[in-house]
Amino acid sequence: MHSPTLERVRRGELCTGCGLCAALSDGAFSLADSAPGYLRPPAGAALTPAAEIAVAAACPGNRVAPWPEDRPVHPYWGPIGSCQTGHAGDPAVRHLGSSGGVLTALAIFALEQRLVDAVVHVAADPAQPTRNRNVLSRDRDSVLAAAGSRYAPSSPLAEVDSLLASGERYMFIGKPCDVSALAALGEIDPRIASAFPYRLSFFCGGIPSFAGTDRILAALGLAGRKLASFRFRGNGWPGLTEARTMDGEVATMRYADSWGRYLSTEVQYRCKICPDAVGGVADIAAADAWYGGESGYPTFEELDGRSLVIGRTAIGQDLLARALASGAIALEELDLAEVDLMQPSQARRKRLVAARTAAARTLLQPVPEMRGLGLGVAARQGKIAETIRNYFGSLRRIIVGRR
Repeated sequence: MHSPTLERVRRGELCTGCGLCAALSDGAFSLADSAPGYLRPPAGAALTPAAEIAVAAACPGNRVAPWPEDRPVHPYWGPIGSCQTGHAGDPAVRHLGSSGGVLTALAIFALEQRLVDAVVHVAADPAQPTRNRNVLSRDRDSVLAAAGSRYAPSSPLAEVDSLLASGERYMFIGKPCDVSALAALGEIDPRIASAFPYRLSFFCGGIPSFAGTDRILAALGLAGRKLASFRFRGNGWPGLTEARTMDGEVATMRYADSWGRYLSTEVQYRCKICPDAVGGVADIAAADAWYGGESGYPTFEELDGRSLVIGRTAIGQDLLARALASGAIALEELDLAEVDLMQPSQARRKRLVAARTAAARTLLQPVPEMRGLGLGVAARQGKIAETIRNYFGSLRRIIVGRR
């Protein structure tokens, strides 16, 4: 039957492109490119009654999984079991990763210790290096081949149905909205807990459209050229954006420019109202432990990679402790107040989600269910003038259709 949940999500421009609906559709549809360059289900997509119930409960465009309350919860940074900074113990992994390589190191450790059978994550598509594909990594080399940030649409849940049927155990590494969808699906499907014993995420600045990457290529003078590889960053911290053509030409751009001038301006609307861009329901969430201090903006100087690492669950903290003891990662304690200085844009967005979603509601536009995520507490920590500006600015953008 025609899916009312997907229609509501489509009408509000709330889709994250995670792929969960396609996985639960019994092959009825898959996600496809949609202007200006996001992954979306087709208009009028149909779901069975059982799939409709699951999608309504777990689609992150319809409902965001609430943060657990069994440990301290920060209104910006979510449930906190431990707060540390660190990096991969192996210098090569540290250099290759987008920050300190901690998530990459944990994936390798979990495979080598046989804690999981495979790691579910995304990597560059060899056929279209600016695009992503879903991969299952079963050894160190394949994990390293997929290391690094991928600032483009991805659908890591598009095969979750086959993963659940496989009987294997997986570490899942995905965007906060992807992990939210898994957690919410786990509320109604007990297979999730056994199939995905480890769920890792990262602080997300939002998903840019493919058009953002196209603009980078145009700025590099490579528009229309066939690419052999494309890295958004990494090989250093933050590392350069690098495009390599099939005939061997290499062009690079500073991360401050690729993200600041091109990608960040193409972020989809759902990300601008995200109530949990910090992976609050993951077992472990990692981020760049930027240096920036009171200026409120990172310096982006090239340095040795450093990750912010938050252990959120007992399972996550146990994994961190075991990896630390083995030397797979190196960690040191961090005062939680320092996170505000490392991730000022995340704190600001969280303070403004209530104002932005209030504007949508004023115009009778749908927004995701966002209970149990500290929105009210975060909003009260914002400045009144900024809150008002964002409310009226959001009203204007929704009215003119430029969210």
